[in-house]
Amino acid sequence: MADNDDAFDLIVIGAGPGGYVAAIRAAQLGLKTACVESRETLGGTCLNVGCIPSKALLHSSEMYEVAAVDFATFGIKANGVGVDLAKMLGHKDKVVGDLTKGIEFLFKKNKVTWLKGKGAIVKPGEVKVTPAKGGAKSYAAKNILIATGSDVARLPGVEIDENRIVSSTGALSLAKVPKHLVVVGGGYIGLEMGSVWRRLGAKVTVVEFLDVILPTMDGEAAKQMQRLLTKQGMEFRLGTKVIAAKTSNRGVTLTVAPAQKSENGAGDQGEIKCDTVLVAIGRVPYTEGLGLKQAGVEMDDRGRVKIDGHFQTNVPGIYAIGDVIEGPMLAHLAEDEGIAAVEAMAGQAAHVNYDAIPGVVYTYPEAAAVGKTEEQLKEAGVDYRTGKFPFTANSRGRANNETDGFVKILADAKTDRILGVHIVGPHAGTLIAELALAMEFGASAEDVARTCHAHPTLNEAVKEAALAVAGRAIHI
Repeated sequence: MADNDDAFDLIVIGAGPGGYVAAIRAAQLGLKTACVESRETLGGTCLNVGCIPSKALLHSSEMYEVAAVDFATFGIKANGVGVDLAKMLGHKDKVVGDLTKGIEFLFKKNKVTWLKGKGAIVKPGEVKVTPAKGGAKSYAAKNILIATGSDVARLPGVEIDENRIVSSTGALSLAKVPKHLVVVGGGYIGLEMGSVWRRLGAKVTVVEFLDVILPTMDGEAAKQMQRLLTKQGMEFRLGTKVIAAKTSNRGVTLTVAPAQKSENGAGDQGEIKCDTVLVAIGRVPYTEGLGLKQAGVEMDDRGRVKIDGHFQTNVPGIYAIGDVIEGPMLAHLAEDEGIAAVEAMAGQAAHVNYDAIPGVVYTYPEAAAVGKTEEQLKEAGVDYRTGKFPFTANSRGRANNETDGFVKILADAKTDRILGVHIVGPHAGTLIAELALAMEFGASAEDVARTCHAHPTLNEAVKEAALAVAGRAIHI
């Protein structure tokens, strides 16, 4: 493309994990690249009000609970341990600030142009950027990549005001620890933020429409997580729907009813009184105001952008990745899709293995998974074998007083190829990486079992689970 300040080989709309990674990779491939972002900082929802700040609070609150409750187990005296919430939130904000500045540095280093403002597709090959102040400006682009991510899903009858009734964004910055926090939704986000505030002193009640928490996870892992979180003090109201919410100066009153009863729950309704409600029922693709309809881009019935095998829409030159397309809404998946999309634009072979994408719940203990669940394998009629090993039998787990949970490996009964792995336990999000790599290379359970694992480590539970697939685990 001609050297023109207003013309690019690629314009990425959205600077979240998928968008900014795609922009940097495109620049590395020699494409003149710009990235449109309306926030004052780069990094999207994940870095600003999602993955990163929530993990900062999860770690801080976990450290507090360990110091206040668990130190005595190890012979450590720690009297007078308390919480400085303002400082804890300040640490979270500093982490976010440092990392967003880091992305700005990477943009400059790789010569990615940041177009500040809201982006919209005028037509194929043209993007309009409207800044917060000043007039809109149009830019030419050989290719356009939609990477705008997702927004909070709303619950009818429950209006989020980010004061008494908060989204995941508001839950990151509560002014004080609530006496009673009700979390509507038993998925990843709700359980993580519920864990933060429970550790800091809140009573936490999780209201979930379905009869299980973490419905996309392996059933055995989900049941184990509910048992462990209940043991920690979290309360669960499953099979329950929230009909309405009424706020006052004192707090919130939720009207609830059995999920499977009549539409209005008449005669079966009850109330839950609390001072804060977190609505965490999921997320929806953010495609509003992007000009997709005018550009002729096809969408599905859930508002997601339709793509082909190379992330291109039905309109040549317009691509989409991440939360706006079908698939799990995961930051690391969006990154891989962004890289694959721009490599395809550059004429390279590009591929994302959706069977080897890990997912992690960052509570304590963590829950992590990659590949198929037992329920999915049974539904598909796949003949498989199971190998399971508990952390109670792991020497490092014993030494660390981290014995809750297990590693479960599912392998094809004929070929022994690993089909899925589910871990509940300490550092599960880190342990799962070994299994994701194994699945990426088509490894068998025996391959993992024959790999020497250092002793004493938590990773030995992975090796033992792999041995258990063939009925030859050593330490159980």
